[in-house]
Amino acid sequence: MLQDQITLKARHRNFVKKISEKEIVYALKNNEGYATSSSNEVEDEEGNPIEIICFWSDISIAKSCRENEWNEYEISELSLSEFLENWCVGMNNDGLIIGTNFDKNLFGYEIEPLDLILEIISELNLLNKQIILNKFDGIQDLEFQIKNILEN
Repeated sequence: MLQDQITLKARHRNFVKKISEKEIVYALKNNEGYATSSSNEVEDEEGNPIEIICFWSDISIAKSCRENEWNEYEISELSLSEFLENWCVGMNNDGLIIGTNFDKNLFGYEIEPLDLILEIISELNLLNKQIILNKFDGIQDLEFQIKNILEN
């Protein structure tokens, strides 16, 4: 079990690194919406698993997941800025969790959206990269506002 957690964390770190470098995030989408799963770690007030929306750093990993319940899904490409501003912030508001680099067995890393934003910002800072955001005055403003939310 510890090995599984180490593997998931390594795949997650790879996710953060790659999407920060390429500024592209992949999702699976069909007519009804995006590929989802249920959390193995987080439950709502009634004890039901929280919904996860899954994202990938590589198109090949996303394609490999187009089996079983996701076999009729197509690859959807999102810019990093859209992912941060619309998806992560929106999913936090909706009480959802993000799944990163899930495999075809629906085995992947689960993370709160605001925590993921801070991890991505840290990676962008390491890369000395700025991205253009529409709803914030740069990544420093986004980071400040996220930290403010988490502190309150």
